Amino acid sequence: MNQKKILLIDDELDILEILSYNLEKEGYDIYTATNGNEGIDKAKEIIPDLILLDVMMPEKDGIETCQELRKIKELQKTLIVFLSARSEEFSQLAGFQAGANDYVVKLIKPKILISKVNALLQLTSQVSDNAKLIEIGDLVIDKDNFRVSKNGQQFLLPKKEFDLLYLLASNTEKVFKREEILEKVWGNDVIVGERTIDVHIRRLREKLGINTIQTLKGIGYKLIV
Repeated sequence: MNQKKILLIDDELDILEILSYNLEKEGYDIYTATNGNEGIDKAKEIIPDLILLDVMMPEKDGIETCQELRKIKELQKTLIVFLSARSEEFSQLAGFQAGANDYVVKLIKPKILISKVNALLQLTSQVSDNAKLIEIGDLVIDKDNFRVSKNGQQFLLPKKEFDLLYLLASNTEKVFKREEILEKVWGNDVIVGERTIDVHIRRLREKLGINTIQTLKGIGYKLIV
C-alpha cells in the first residue's frame, strides 16, 4: 500500500510528538522538522502529500517557508496547511497569500484535525487540468460536452460561468486568487472590471444552489466539499 506522507514543521516538540502519534495511528508516514530551513530540505527529499506548518518558528517563519515551498516545482501538488496559535485575521490572510490550502488554529481538538487531514488527503475530486469529467457529490461537470448537472438536473451555463466553475472544481482545496481566475478564465483578450468575478460567482450560487464556493476576502475563492 502506498501510504500518504505528511511532513510536520513546528519548533514545539510536544506538538510534533502529539501530532505524530495521532497521525501514525491513522496509517500515515510521518516526518518532522523543527524549523523552516530543515522543513524545506526534508520536503525536497520526501515530496510529502501534505505539510502541516507552524507560523512562528526560529530561523525562518512559516509564511516565508510556505512561500519558498511553493516555488519548488516538485511540491506544486503538495497540500500545505498552517497549524498556528495565531488566530488573527491578518495572520490567516498572510497564510493564504503565501500559498496555503488551509489555516487551522492550534486550539482545534486532535480528532477534528485528524478528520480534516483525512478529508484533504482522500478527496477524489482533485483532478488534473486535462480531466474531462469532475464529480463532486451530486454535482457533475462534463468538460467535453459542456454540461453541468446536479441531482440529475441539467444546467446550461454561459461559457465564462462554466469555465469558472470548472476551474474551481478542478482542485477543490486550492485557493484561486483573483488574478489567477482572471488570467485563466478571461485571459488577456478582454479587460474586465473588479466586480466581474463576484458577479459570476453569485450567479453560480443562485443557479446551482451551491453554498460551497467559499470567499476568502481580499484573496480569492475556493470550492470546498
